[in-house]
Amino acid sequence: MAEPHAPPVLATNELTYQDYLRIPELLELQTPRADPPAHDELLFIIIHQAFELWFKQLLHEMESAIRAMDVDRVLRAQHHLARVGKIMRLLVQQIGIIETMATAEFLLFRDRLNPASGFQSIQFREIESLAGLKDPQYLEVFKNRPEFRDILERRMGQRDLNQAFQDLLLRSLAQDGEGLQEALVRLYEHPDGNLRMYLLSEAMMDFDEALAQWRHTHVLMVERVIGFRRGTGGSAGVRYLETTLSKRCFPYLWEVRTHLQKRGS
Repeated sequence: MAEPHAPPVLATNELTYQDYLRIPELLELQTPRADPPAHDELLFIIIHQAFELWFKQLLHEMESAIRAMDVDRVLRAQHHLARVGKIMRLLVQQIGIIETMATAEFLLFRDRLNPASGFQSIQFREIESLAGLKDPQYLEVFKNRPEFRDILERRMGQRDLNQAFQDLLLRSLAQDGEGLQEALVRLYEHPDGNLRMYLLSEAMMDFDEALAQWRHTHVLMVERVIGFRRGTGGSAGVRYLETTLSKRCFPYLWEVRTHLQKRGS
């Protein structure tokens, strides 16, 4: 007789956790290249594969937010972007795991990466593009790999968060002859007048801030692990990454703070 709290026995053809998540296939995707083996190479691969899985989810949420804004579903868009911000903050924390890797340990397998580099992450470039940071220079990186270039080119031609948000804001709030900045000033000086749009704007800001924190933390991690060596993909390494720190996806949401006036309660 079975124990009253024993786990149920699976039927032969019953769907399992392993089947649903395709765990056996997933665990076969980590293939270290160092010979002799380097202990930290598995960590390096898993962390970056995890980044790419989260990037996939970020793109899914960003696409959903754009669709929601285009049909005036403000709270639904805010929901998706709030999740985007939380994922980005999780990724900031994940960088700390890479910092447990000593420089000497990384150098045991770093040469096996050449010329691959995180600089080449297609999904991260897609995230930037969907956020409105469309930079055609990255198309040149993949000019010899048309299958990757085509993905990025298609993404750059798509409607982005900036376009969807600005259209929604002007459609919802702008008065006659009023532009984006004027509508934003009114929104931020009187948030109770349209709380849904205010919450959406702040979710956009949370994402932008978390992405900026990710860039900053990433620069510090790279400097800590490899110093000022050139990147494996041929970039200037830390010096290149430092040039990205001033990027903002939604600069008008940062700028509007400068123009706000005190208001009565």
